[in-house]
Amino acid sequence: MSKAKSDRISPDLDTPSDLPPAAVEKISASLNTLLADAFALYMKTKNFHWHVSGRHFRDYHLMLDEQSEAIFATTDQLAERVRKLGGSTLKSIGQIAKLQTIQDNNEAYVPPREMLRELMEDNKHMAAAMRKAHKLCDDHEDSGTAGLLETFIDETERRTWFLFEASRQESSNAA
Repeated sequence: MSKAKSDRISPDLDTPSDLPPAAVEKISASLNTLLADAFALYMKTKNFHWHVSGRHFRDYHLMLDEQSEAIFATTDQLAERVRKLGGSTLKSIGQIAKLQTIQDNNEAYVPPREMLRELMEDNKHMAAAMRKAHKLCDDHEDSGTAGLLETFIDETERRTWFLFEASRQESSNAA
């Protein structure tokens, strides 16, 4: 199997797997992108948690803290799944920055409703990426990773729902 130098597995870490090497490589790459996005979304959610303001401060502050904890809780499971398959996982912030598809928000001020809407869109993006990874797992008969992703998709959809409801205009079903 030819892997890029940075993705090469040390013989000391070469975990046995019944999946073909090409499947391990593809699934690991997909999970590492999800992992990078989880770290990016965690940081953005914490950023907004720290900087939210306004009349719904307490509710938003607590919700974003709860959501950031849930996002962070996925990181170890994603990384360990890569290792269980025999892949190599993220090693640095630099690698996260290269792989993440969730965009950072470094603005000095973001209005609270815009924070919630941006996080809602990011969570929708994560759910779609997880579904794509799930299909890849199905194609390679990796039911362990697929099952993990099913749980994470459900949790991500819950966050999306809460962010949607919290960001709606008063007395309106409009987003």
